[in-house]
Amino acid sequence: MRLLFQLVLRLVAVVAVCLVCAVGWVMVDAHRQIEDRTAATADRVARDLSTVYWREILWRGSMRKELLMPSPEWQTVAVLKVVAPGVCVTFAPGNAPARTMCGQEEGVGQPAPDWFEKLYGALFSPHQSVSRLLTFREREAGTITAFAVPAAALRQAWAQIVLMAGVAAAMAAAISLLAAMTIGQALAPARAIVTGLKRIGTGGQPARLQAAGALEFRDIAEAVNELSDRLAEAAAARAELTQRLFQVQEEERRALARDLHDEFGQCLTATAALAASIEQAAPADRVDLAEDARAIARIQSRMMTTLKSALARLRSQEIEEIGLKASLERLVSGWSRAGEGAARTRYSLDVEGEIAALPEPVAIGVYRIAQECLTNAARHGRPSAVRLRVVGAVDAVSLSVEDDGGGDPDNVSARAGGGVLGIRERVRALGGDVEIGRAAGAAGVRVSARIPLAAASPALPVAA
Repeated sequence: MRLLFQLVLRLVAVVAVCLVCAVGWVMVDAHRQIEDRTAATADRVARDLSTVYWREILWRGSMRKELLMPSPEWQTVAVLKVVAPGVCVTFAPGNAPARTMCGQEEGVGQPAPDWFEKLYGALFSPHQSVSRLLTFREREAGTITAFAVPAAALRQAWAQIVLMAGVAAAMAAAISLLAAMTIGQALAPARAIVTGLKRIGTGGQPARLQAAGALEFRDIAEAVNELSDRLAEAAAARAELTQRLFQVQEEERRALARDLHDEFGQCLTATAALAASIEQAAPADRVDLAEDARAIARIQSRMMTTLKSALARLRSQEIEEIGLKASLERLVSGWSRAGEGAARTRYSLDVEGEIAALPEPVAIGVYRIAQECLTNAARHGRPSAVRLRVVGAVDAVSLSVEDDGGGDPDNVSARAGGGVLGIRERVRALGGDVEIGRAAGAAGVRVSARIPLAAASPALPVAA
């Protein structure tokens, strides 16, 4: 999971917790406000009823003889105005029966859903009534009791929670969006660093990273740049060393081919001459001696054929003598005549562009790569056709070998035996790259290599 996504998820989780806490606080505050409104209603009604008593004395002079108290009509619009919505007031003046007056409930809010009613009832106890003793002229005029209507109180709480929760949710969404954008901008240098590290991991040379963003990202970018420089130096030294090793290998192959040709070849030639001499000089009664001589000659012929094949694989001076194109034609013809690999395998060569003027290290590399690819195609599959294609251009030379032997490119890449490893090392030493994939239009393997001519190092002196 990406770091940005993880941070955004954590931020959303924190915001959600804060939102839940805010909704809980709003519920507690709504419950408290209902109780405060009830108490305030009781206080206002008590104050207004005191005023009503004094008005009755001053305006009407109405008195109850037994109490010396006025008996006003308190259920008026003036008193109703001070009763909070959703609150009822009960007043019993003296010994008179208690009467109740309630504030309006219609404008309190929309009815609350059932789940909220259950939750609110589980979290909070029912609202308590508030009583106030009304005294007048140092006498008790009655008791005022204010209480919240449960349905109206629930609607008030739901309306307030919906309003506050909507505002809090909008703010939480805005904060999350802005924070995500800020985090994404802060993590932008990480994407460039990851891209550079991936290119280093695949063997590419990344562009130098710009030191931007936070101090930590700047330190990482500088460390990546230093690592890139060191890897580039190590890769250059490795390529140079690998190329020198291949050139030394070519020298050893030439020396070995020369020794085999001069020593082993002469011995085989002498053996053939000696076998022919023995056969001719054998007495007529020594048929077995003549047959042994002919057997020696046959063995010598097979060994000479094997020697010629080994010399063809070892020697590379043919490239200097007849050129790369003719050497490749001989290589393909040799495979066709040898009949190695699957039965009736057809080997073909396509050459496009000019490859005669290639530098010697590149020409030898192309020949060896083609040689190894043809060997792998015949050894690890059952192809009916193998196609070698070489394309020469101004800035690079490309080589590809395709077969229909049914091999799996993934297995070839994963196996990475000596042949595949040698191809990769040789191409890398020349500054090129190798790609192993599926052959176009066939169930087989395609090995392609591209060698830039500008990256080819000058050849070391090679012994003749």
